[in-house]
Amino acid sequence: MGLSDIVARGVAMIGGAAILLRRRGAEAHAPAFGGAPAIPPARPQTIPTLKMPTARGWTAGRTPVAAPGLRVNAFAAGLKHPRWIYVLPNGDVLAAEALTQSGGIKSAFDYAIHSTMKRAAAVGASPNRITLLRDADGDGVAETREVFLDGLNQPFGMALLDGTFYVGNTDGVLAFDYAEGATRLAGAGRKIAEFKPSGHWTRSLLASRDGSKLYAGVGSLSNIAEHGLEKEAG
Repeated sequence: MGLSDIVARGVAMIGGAAILLRRRGAEAHAPAFGGAPAIPPARPQTIPTLKMPTARGWTAGRTPVAAPGLRVNAFAAGLKHPRWIYVLPNGDVLAAEALTQSGGIKSAFDYAIHSTMKRAAAVGASPNRITLLRDADGDGVAETREVFLDGLNQPFGMALLDGTFYVGNTDGVLAFDYAEGATRLAGAGRKIAEFKPSGHWTRSLLASRDGSKLYAGVGSLSNIAEHGLEKEAG
């Protein structure tokens, strides 16, 4: 067991104890759900509670249980933290591989959060690439696997529109020329929009039905603007 696992378990134990302490004295007959929930008053929480799962792949020889008449198999394996997929018109599947990058550990609290996220394989060196997966024979397993784009900056959203392939990097939207059937795109791309990086880094993309617009989802840098609204601008 590594130091990160020990810290993560310590955080979980402290958080669990904090939950038990907060529940002491609570009214058991006041459910906080339903059409007219009895929401208890907020209480200050010195130690944040967090339960983070440990990242695990499928057990060898076992797959998820599907509905009757269906079965599940791995279309592709060995990808590093795939965050989003996009299916091209010819059936090629693109997987954006990207990961939250550590913003620097400056305190014991930062270390605890980093260790907990690392346990879930949610932080580390981002692969910053898009992988192409092709299943030419239609058997449900991709026999072709190519690096479609690399050297990106935490790619997430993808869109193809009128021969141009768009990528939502954390710091902006890039545009690349695309030819049907291509297994790799060349060049650095053209930056058509710029965003402030960091925080919640995913940038989703969606083309309008008539193809006249491309929408990019940026969202908030934080959960509740806890660093101040001025940090959210841009």
